[in-house]
Amino acid sequence: MSEENQVEEEPKPLVLEKLEANHADALLAQDESRGTIVVVIHKEQAYAVLEYLKTDPELAYTFLVDVTAVDNSQMESELMQFDYARFMVVYQLYSYQGQCRLRVKVPVHENDLSLPSVTGLWQGANWLERETYDMFGINFDGHPDLRRILMPDDFDGHPLRKDYPLRGRGERERFNFDKQNR
Repeated sequence: MSEENQVEEEPKPLVLEKLEANHADALLAQDESRGTIVVVIHKEQAYAVLEYLKTDPELAYTFLVDVTAVDNSQMESELMQFDYARFMVVYQLYSYQGQCRLRVKVPVHENDLSLPSVTGLWQGANWLERETYDMFGINFDGHPDLRRILMPDDFDGHPLRKDYPLRGRGERERFNFDKQNR
């Protein structure tokens, strides 16, 4: 066999090896995109997997960069791939030890818009989860202070959902710029 026919496989990233060994039943998909490893995990096991990623001494994803969501309601291919879960909650993690990024996605169905809060793992999740709640309407069970952070308390709707009208619902005329959230 010539050397040209021999293709060396790149070693699998440590995080994928460890997730497959310890949480294989939680993994729905895995990929590498633009130098970032991406995993999609079951909602029911999200907290356990995120806790593992933070506390495992070899992985040590100790920095929560961001928590956000994506509304896939108008993307048929994405909907079909994950049992028609409308939303995808996205956690961006970083390991200083391994100097690598990890994107963890959790499909969330419209009929059950809740996930466990990760504020017990990363205090920085407090405001990030509040923003995701405010903009998408996703609840984080166990959050210490889940209330609106960008919109007024009496605001109706969640502006980053795809079904929210592009021109709003007349809130520019009704928006009380003097009223502050408590």
